[in-house]
Amino acid sequence: MAYKIIGDSCCDFTKEEKEKYGIVTIPLSLFVDGEEIIDDDDFQQLDFIKKVSKSQQSVKSACPAPEAYMGAYQEEGDIYVVTLSAKLSGSYNSAMVAVDMYEEEFGKKNIHVFDSKSAAAGQYLICKKIMELAEKGKKFEEVVETVEAFITEMKTYFVLESLETLRKNGRLSNVKAVVANVLNIKPVMSAKEGEIIQLGQARGIGKALTKMVETMKAEGVNLEEKTLVLSHCNHLERANKVKEEIIEMTKVKEVIIIDTRGVSTLYANDGGIIIAV
Repeated sequence: MAYKIIGDSCCDFTKEEKEKYGIVTIPLSLFVDGEEIIDDDDFQQLDFIKKVSKSQQSVKSACPAPEAYMGAYQEEGDIYVVTLSAKLSGSYNSAMVAVDMYEEEFGKKNIHVFDSKSAAAGQYLICKKIMELAEKGKKFEEVVETVEAFITEMKTYFVLESLETLRKNGRLSNVKAVVANVLNIKPVMSAKEGEIIQLGQARGIGKALTKMVETMKAEGVNLEEKTLVLSHCNHLERANKVKEEIIEMTKVKEVIIIDTRGVSTLYANDGGIIIAV
């Protein structure tokens, strides 16, 4: 059975990966000092990081219009859609509205929109799970049921150099304490039902990343059977060090390292690390 995976641009697949796997990504728009930057294959991470660092205003993102999703739904076969957490972005709602629009014009079709309840590494991992099941010939209903259960069990953790972008854009409503940067305290963050929460903190990025891995190990179940995706924002060296700690502490089956694209770069900031398992 033919199928197509569609994600918003926070899925962090490279152009080469999208061509290889046949994945379609719907770009969000990024705004820095009034300039609109489309998060597509032309996105330039380093230039964007420089613009954000110089900006004195609140940088922000905007979700795709339903029409952008609807156009992608006209691909042949079963359609699986993976979006940013519905509690962090309007991308999920746009994708759902597009389902109604499509069915009104073209009739019923197998389309399912997954609320990742995550972002970046989490969305990438969900897409890989869909591919794994679809390539085994699983029926649409079975893929949907299995992946929804997978999302419920999936854990997302992250440590960022700065929480300023998240704070300015109102993404930290459930975080009770964000410590001043002058103390070099880095919070260890996670996602609970799609919302950002703080799990702990440590002095310095290295100790915070170690604490993140320790937390993941403590909360993890059957990690030796699981694939872990590690997103980094412009810091491959740091990502490799975290990978080494993960393998040493947890013996996970596989660690996939990916670099953030536009939306993930906006919120992770330079040097941020996100893991999903």
